[in-house]
Amino acid sequence: MVQKTDKIWFDGKLVPWDEANVHVLTHTLHYGVGVFEGIRSYKTVDGKSAVFRLPEHVERLFDSAAIMEMKVPYSEDIVNKAIIETLTVNGLSEGYIRPLIFIGDGAMGVHPGKNPIRVAIATWAWGAYLGEEALRKGIRIKTSTFTRHHVNVMMTKAKVCGNYVNSVLAKVEALADGYDEALMLDTAGYVSEGSGENVFIVRKGIIKTPPLTSILAGITRETVIELARSLGYQVVEERFTRDEMYSADEAFFTGTAAELTPIREVDRRRIGKGEAGPVALNLQKEYFKVVTGANPDYAKYLTYYTV
Repeated sequence: MVQKTDKIWFDGKLVPWDEANVHVLTHTLHYGVGVFEGIRSYKTVDGKSAVFRLPEHVERLFDSAAIMEMKVPYSEDIVNKAIIETLTVNGLSEGYIRPLIFIGDGAMGVHPGKNPIRVAIATWAWGAYLGEEALRKGIRIKTSTFTRHHVNVMMTKAKVCGNYVNSVLAKVEALADGYDEALMLDTAGYVSEGSGENVFIVRKGIIKTPPLTSILAGITRETVIELARSLGYQVVEERFTRDEMYSADEAFFTGTAAELTPIREVDRRRIGKGEAGPVALNLQKEYFKVVTGANPDYAKYLTYYTV
């Protein structure tokens, strides 16, 4: 359950959590045309609080809106400041941030007409998305029977609300079958991503991840690639099949929510030794140094604020 906080930033002002409501005929509620981001803030090693890669997330939010032809009534700078304001007023030294841009009520039917574009920002305390144990031991995943979107079916570079119906179906199926998460293939049969994460494999010391063809350009994915290369790992962005993943030495997911979660099993097949691998655990350790300010080389990615 989401841990309720005090205020939500809604259309330019802070309102009580329970009053951040919309009409039942809100267009996005019916047709799924909205865009959002998932962002995290962390308590840093010096006791301060910082949002990780805030400008990049907000830029992607606005890019998503542009792709969906939604004219946002606020600037990126205003949204950046509103996120910090919402974290501060809720007294969150670390937590999860969910900005949402959506189409309000007015005209019904597929075309939204001149319905208002609305913006909300919610923040709450949220631990490890797949659980603390998952970060340490790794998770079991299942190849979904649902295929990831084709680039001409949905806008795969936009983080669109409606895109996630695909993810919900895959996640529900995976959990119902006793797994922790879903692995999704693209329309050509190659490994694509998880229900809400990017995926990596490690084989003979080389890290491989699907290219930015039909996947969302993950900000955590980009960070981990940069970090891995700085640590001397070879990282290759190219397509691979699920049977190549079966024979990998290691595998892991990345994402704002999932952070860096090792994968120990795919489709009942043990990956490597069937536990979190050394490369994944090393990158995970170094990633947490980055987001908590323990690695000064990545200080540029932190937006500090005071609670």
